[in-house]
Amino acid sequence: MIELVLTGVGVLGPGLPDWTSAAPLLAALEPWSPTPTAVPAPIRLPANERRRAGTVVKAALAVADEAVAMAATDPTSLATVFSSSTGDPLNCHQLCEALATSERLVSPTRFTNSVHNAAAGCWHIATHSMMPSTSLAAFDASFGAGLLEAAVQCVHAARPMLLVAVDVPYPEPLHALRPLTDCFALAFVVAPAPPRGLTPAPQPGLARLRIGPTDEPQTPCVAAAFEPLRRSIPAARALPLLERLAGGSAGRVVVEAADGWRLAVEIEPA
Repeated sequence: MIELVLTGVGVLGPGLPDWTSAAPLLAALEPWSPTPTAVPAPIRLPANERRRAGTVVKAALAVADEAVAMAATDPTSLATVFSSSTGDPLNCHQLCEALATSERLVSPTRFTNSVHNAAAGCWHIATHSMMPSTSLAAFDASFGAGLLEAAVQCVHAARPMLLVAVDVPYPEPLHALRPLTDCFALAFVVAPAPPRGLTPAPQPGLARLRIGPTDEPQTPCVAAAFEPLRRSIPAARALPLLERLAGGSAGRVVVEAADGWRLAVEIEPA
């Protein structure tokens, strides 16, 4: 088992504009309304880059900023893992449209943003970070795969990590084949867990995580209202974990990390 300390959280999704607002909803202390996700402008980017940024970049930077602020960590000190099932689907669609014309002219900006690590690149450029970065995709298991990658790197390199998972819908006709209902993004800042008995004084809103392989089935959401969201957006597979973190309760959550392979995450509130 890998042990980590969770020091920062960021979230953005339908009716979940940020962690501060989302926590009482995820803990079932207030009613949740699935209003469409409102993605804020990425304040870290210069104005020109902000206008050109796609939804994936905007959502990724919003949750990363929130998690890093909560962790009170210098973003230049964080290696990163960015995970997405879809990347930038609108950009992919528009590139396909351009290539289907007789001129076949591709916008340099669209080409730049076509790579899967576009969001990671924007984050590291905006924060002036020179730390290592990994971008990955594992279809519906992308969140679990990203969590595993961040956990392994965190323990192996003995340094804190920023994990960002984000997915946004495709436009038609791709949406008919890969229907994602809305944008969902989350970010965790994790650090190596100190040895048992040497744990520092607890901090509000944080937890210790123990992560390892399992054959158990995936954990559904505690609140039935969130379950369709968990099932319909790969990044939202994190919702059962977020529910327990918001409620400050101990628990065990199983998430898919690859085709037919799953992770168990044990949560111990600080």
